[in-house]
Amino acid sequence: MDTQQAGRVLVAGGGIAGLAVRRALHQQGIPSLTLERRDVQADAGLAINLPGNAVHALSRFGLLDALRAVGAPVRRREYRTERGRLLFAVDETAFWGTETGPHCLRRADLLRLLQGDLPPGDIRQGIEIAAVRQGPQDVTAELADGSTESGGLLVGADGVHSAVRRSLFGEQALGSAMLASQSWRFMTPNPGVEAWTLWAGAGALFLLIPVDRGEAYGWASVSAGRERGSDPAAIRGAFAPFPRLVRDTLDAVLSQPDAVHHSPLEEVRIPAWTRNRVVLLGDAAHATAPVWAQGAALALEDAQVLARLLAERTDWDRVGPDYERLRRPHVAHVQSMTDRLSRTARMPDWARNVLLPVVGPRSYRATYAPLRTPTG
Repeated sequence: MDTQQAGRVLVAGGGIAGLAVRRALHQQGIPSLTLERRDVQADAGLAINLPGNAVHALSRFGLLDALRAVGAPVRRREYRTERGRLLFAVDETAFWGTETGPHCLRRADLLRLLQGDLPPGDIRQGIEIAAVRQGPQDVTAELADGSTESGGLLVGADGVHSAVRRSLFGEQALGSAMLASQSWRFMTPNPGVEAWTLWAGAGALFLLIPVDRGEAYGWASVSAGRERGSDPAAIRGAFAPFPRLVRDTLDAVLSQPDAVHHSPLEEVRIPAWTRNRVVLLGDAAHATAPVWAQGAALALEDAQVLARLLAERTDWDRVGPDYERLRRPHVAHVQSMTDRLSRTARMPDWARNVLLPVVGPRSYRATYAPLRTPTG
């Protein structure tokens, strides 16, 4: 392998995590090649909620002004019962500040921001990694078309079903999220919600967040025992007690089933994220249920920490373990708080409705306060 390839990073995955790595490496002056198995980016029509730590990470990428030009700020959260009664609310602007307050935008816009003005020649689409070979000073990706690409480090940013993770640790069963095992995502004309609004009922959750152009992003889930595969129409009965706004929105969404995206809620919790010159990042390393909307946020932070470590060193042998040491505490904290709120969500209605007005605001602060300070 020549000297140029030895100083290059291979990135598996061209979604949010992979593009974040690509951008972070570019900022540090480190050459990279991103390999994305899909010819086109998936789920571009949907949206994503970015808490304040994700917005802060985007500001470190120099993308704050561009972010404000798309989507909508999320200034308030409301947690409601299945009948619509407000249990508690959070002033997110007061918590995070006006500079890096939460923001909801379309995934397509976030992907566009992350790609920005990056050189087009360092990303290849429609390329699948078939195997990974490691040497003492390099790593080689064997591609499905028979060709190979080599570099000094390979980053597995290829999502929940990571091929790179399988190459490192073999077939490991993914765990279903405690919250639920199935969910559905969609865009819908905004029925009148002005805040991040969640309705919680007996084994069912329904979330709406205003985005832009008069539309809202929606997410619905039902707990074990209420699911009927991936067909969203089969869960209609779980939302029968919910307010008319929710039921009417669900009916409108189900009238266009092709616009509803089924999302199994799978989690990745593994004892190691690195092996020699291969590093896992984002959902490939630590996917969690979207209770606190930390998937993209953690991936953005992962990318910035890893790129900084690579830039500081000429010998990359210890980069993986040091990256994991720096990032584990934040990820473990998010996983712990995800489990805590998931247990609360699965309580009987009467118990949850008594408990949440007291513990809800505390859980919000306990979850996000440590995340206001970036790692690395």
